[in-house]
Amino acid sequence: MSALSAAERAALSSIDPAAMLAQVESWCAINSGSRNLPGLAKTASALAAAFAPLGDVAFSPPASATQMLPTGETAALQHGENLHLIVRPQAPTRILLTGHYDTVFAADHPFQSLQWREPGVLNGPGVADMKGGIAVMLAALKAFEASPQAAALGYEVVLNADEEVSSPGSAPLLAEAARRVDAGLTFEPALPDGTLAGARPGSGNFSVHIAGRAAHAGREPEKGRNAILAAADLALQLAALIAPDLKVNIAKIDGGGPNNIVPDTAVLRFNMRPETVQAEARALAAIDAAIAATARSHDITAHRHGSFARPPKPLDENQLRLFKLVQSVGQDLGLAIGWRSAGGVCDGNNLAATGLAVVDTLGVRGGAIHSADEYLIVESLAERARLATLLLMRLAQQGFSRSLPTPL
Repeated sequence: MSALSAAERAALSSIDPAAMLAQVESWCAINSGSRNLPGLAKTASALAAAFAPLGDVAFSPPASATQMLPTGETAALQHGENLHLIVRPQAPTRILLTGHYDTVFAADHPFQSLQWREPGVLNGPGVADMKGGIAVMLAALKAFEASPQAAALGYEVVLNADEEVSSPGSAPLLAEAARRVDAGLTFEPALPDGTLAGARPGSGNFSVHIAGRAAHAGREPEKGRNAILAAADLALQLAALIAPDLKVNIAKIDGGGPNNIVPDTAVLRFNMRPETVQAEARALAAIDAAIAATARSHDITAHRHGSFARPPKPLDENQLRLFKLVQSVGQDLGLAIGWRSAGGVCDGNNLAATGLAVVDTLGVRGGAIHSADEYLIVESLAERARLATLLLMRLAQQGFSRSLPTPL
């Protein structure tokens, strides 16, 4: 750590890991599943109070969103409010810091409490993904605000309530903020060894309603049009699209009824993950072609709901600039920072799609996320807060341009 200045050492020494752990324990005691609006509101209130010393925290209402019901009808889908903080918007360099406070664990999920798996390893809903990351972000910002470099860097913070369901209510706010700043820092969890996520695929969630025709299954089945059979056929056609640059997951078929009635309605639900924008375009065209072919061959009608909400995030030269800066900062702290491609997606995909360089796994070290075995390596709270603090100070000192300079 000999490369650190006296000001940097002072800023890092102000980070309080015990206070960070207490925040994580407090926040994770509140269920904030993506569909639990009361729990999300309670969590948002606690987070707003925690971030208030940095500036005025606004509650931004979610954008409108819809869902397809098992009947094929669409209905409004409510999401929690997003927290938005803007500090020093006229500074020469501006950074966007993002995190989400929703989890995948619903209010009735059995995984609700915290426990120590072993000394230094905390198990609980959201400890890594990503209330621990929010604690890292807040500690870093507080330490940075007390440093002499603070005046040179402005920032925006967005904490959203729907990242685990692809951010339909917060995507417009994220994109708007991303276009105003020079770089993005997102606090999803790193891998247990500290490795960051590099390239990410895109992701889209889709539902297709199939309207068939009911008939008596024994007396005149030929008059029916079996919606379940058509949905199964469509599912097989979509699964056949799997390729090295495209993953397809057939998730669920809603529909059907008594055994003696030809089912007249079904909803097929699936996810696709393209590695490139070309694969995304190819997949979308193939989805619509398969729906049309199924409608013709089964004499049914069908319509699609959903889209690719997460664009692919390649690790291009623009992105690598920021990764290499994080790596350099890590070296000065005695941390070996590496990265590798990841199969998951996050808000980093959406930020990068605006042309913004973004590192999206600056949160805690942990693992087993999206399961009841989720854990946080507690020593990484202070470790990652120091990394983020020093990164902010270096960004303030050195500046950072939004895009690569144009070659002469």
